Amino acid sequence: MKNEALFTEEVEPPGIYSGLVQIDFNAEDLFSTHHTLLSYPVARTTGVPYSFRFKESQKSRTFRRRFYPHITSSEWNDWTWQFRNRIRDIESLAQILWLAENERQAMDHHSGSLPVAITPYYASLLDEYDTSQPLRRMVVPTADEHRYSEGEARDPLSEEHDSPVPGIVHRYPDRVLFLVTDTCSSYCRYCTRSRMVGSNTHSLSHFNTWEKAIEYIEATPQVRDVLLSGGDPLTLSDDKLEWLLSRLRRIPHIDILRIGTKAPTVLPHRITPKLTYMLKRFHPLWISVHVNHPDELTTEMSHACMRLANAGIPLGSQTVLLREINDNVDTMRQLMHGLLKMRVKPYYLYQCDPIPGSSHFRTPVQKGLDIIEGLRGHTTGYAVPTYVIDAPGGGGKIPLLPEYVIGRDGDDLMLRNYQGNVYRYPDCGAIQEHVS
Repeated sequence: MKNEALFTEEVEPPGIYSGLVQIDFNAEDLFSTHHTLLSYPVARTTGVPYSFRFKESQKSRTFRRRFYPHITSSEWNDWTWQFRNRIRDIESLAQILWLAENERQAMDHHSGSLPVAITPYYASLLDEYDTSQPLRRMVVPTADEHRYSEGEARDPLSEEHDSPVPGIVHRYPDRVLFLVTDTCSSYCRYCTRSRMVGSNTHSLSHFNTWEKAIEYIEATPQVRDVLLSGGDPLTLSDDKLEWLLSRLRRIPHIDILRIGTKAPTVLPHRITPKLTYMLKRFHPLWISVHVNHPDELTTEMSHACMRLANAGIPLGSQTVLLREINDNVDTMRQLMHGLLKMRVKPYYLYQCDPIPGSSHFRTPVQKGLDIIEGLRGHTTGYAVPTYVIDAPGGGGKIPLLPEYVIGRDGDDLMLRNYQGNVYRYPDCGAIQEHVS
């Protein structure tokens, strides 16, 4: 069967240069301005121009020359090289970072399904000695992961309960979550799906699993919105992702396709011109980018987001509130402002889900409310995400807001603004009800 060959698991993802000829690494990005394109040669495939220059920051360049002296810039900026050379064991990590005993113990006695994997690019952002650095804490395990607290659960959101067929979570009436892979390029230590990601079973990315999931979507006409997640859909090859999107786009009642990914943050080189050209064929297509800290907003990430935005893909951010990582107004404001400059709209701020061993990441809910109050009115509304708790037990996302409605005085609604001043609003609905 022709399609089955497409779904044979590769030892490594396909190269980003497959099928391209006359690649000139001095060419500007495909989605640069028209005038810039005219002054540089580009590669062509099927009549479509492509070029592959990727902006490498000085920090990445210095790190590469120190720890990967035999790797060229073009290899470093090849996402398949980054994926193949992920740091996955204590010996490799210890060559780059000084590991505290707490970190060594966690890696030596690792148990559970959530593995360690860090792209070399993201490793270049980690502090060599500071174990409290926010980015380091998000990807390097510690012994705290083995300390379980009351209320934590393997599947805290009850996704498996709302899964009518493997790979599909159908919780809301008009949309489904389609888990297309269990693989990520880097694994976050607070991952909601730590029970399944990195299992290396590839069961979610098997052709038969996808077909059954798509058959369910086709047979459920109230579904108009499909979110591809996992794992990270952008760890799939271009061919597999294109097959998926094409197959979903053929379903008449599907209006919107979405992709949830952390690739622009941990593997920005994945966002090739070839990928963006393919993705733009499936509009309306939206992408949610997982990003948690201002230090992740690098030159490389900016370039990746620019490519996606210039392809007409609306970008939103999904941020997890994490203790002593981003749980203060200044850090969150800096993150949200930086995202807007990259044309990424702050979308959700999530309360950290209670997976086993996550208590060292979770904050009191009041922290999140304080952050929203510190943003609302003090900066542009575009920079204020919606703070939500994904309710344990499958209740879905519940938005939380500080108390801005403080009561009533007769028919008037009493409101508190961002400065703490109280204002009276004539509530016409209450007045009409009183008159009638």
